[in-house]
Amino acid sequence: MEFNSLYYFTKVAKYENMSRAAEELHISQPALSKSISVLETSVGVELFDRNGRSIKLNRYGKFFLERVENILKEYDRAKEDLANLVSPGQGEVSIGFMHTLGLEVIPSLMMDVKKVYPNMKFQLTQSNSSAIMKKLELGELDLCLISSIDKNSEVVWEKLWEEELFLIISKSHPLATKKQVKIKDFAQDPFISIKKGNSLRRTVDDLFKREGFQLNIAFEGEEIHTVAGLVESGLGVSLIPHIKGLEQYKLHIIKVDLDNCKREIGLAYMKNRFKSSATEQFTMFIRDYFKNNGNV
Repeated sequence: MEFNSLYYFTKVAKYENMSRAAEELHISQPALSKSISVLETSVGVELFDRNGRSIKLNRYGKFFLERVENILKEYDRAKEDLANLVSPGQGEVSIGFMHTLGLEVIPSLMMDVKKVYPNMKFQLTQSNSSAIMKKLELGELDLCLISSIDKNSEVVWEKLWEEELFLIISKSHPLATKKQVKIKDFAQDPFISIKKGNSLRRTVDDLFKREGFQLNIAFEGEEIHTVAGLVESGLGVSLIPHIKGLEQYKLHIIKVDLDNCKREIGLAYMKNRFKSSATEQFTMFIRDYFKNNGNV
């Protein structure tokens, strides 16, 4: 059995169409059909149901596909690890991160890691916490920079740093003269919140619940700059970290007199999933980076 025939099989399984698969593989359709036929003879079972010119992956094909994909992944990892043995700092890492980290933390991190590993490549995914965790669990990401997560036996989460949360209000708000407030001082105000699914929303919900209050949601936004703009307009108040660019809004930023009025940011990865040499190197770099720099 030729190794290429396994790769060809995954393409035919993906499209369930010989012509389309052959076009993507840049080989002739007869050559592809022959490769699949030889593969089926080798494994001793037909992997597709055929009806005229149409083909459909059958239950044996689905069983085989899952294992072939694992074989191909291991092959790619082996090639990458060999390359790293010869030339450390090679390879590609896929990392997901929360929206708020894209303004300052991630650009600084990427700039500094390139000084150490100039040949390392990165795939960056920015999204809300729920979407990032789903991608991590599905194997689409190697690592995540994310707020603390609910206990999960399959995921490792390591704290890297913490960010204090501040009350932001408009210039005309009655609390604008205060330097410090308690949650009870603004608990009944209309609240501008990040949408559910974001770890910041969960953190704020928990803070209010702990103090015996419930958020009086007026508006929900996708990211913090939307929240800041709505607060500036006098539509409500919010609790957010002091992120880059916040000074461009006409706001008062006030300290909250409350223990643990903060969120913790950390590194998440799957506990028992293989990590390439590049991913291991970048993981060590991240740990040292935030140990030395704290909240960038």
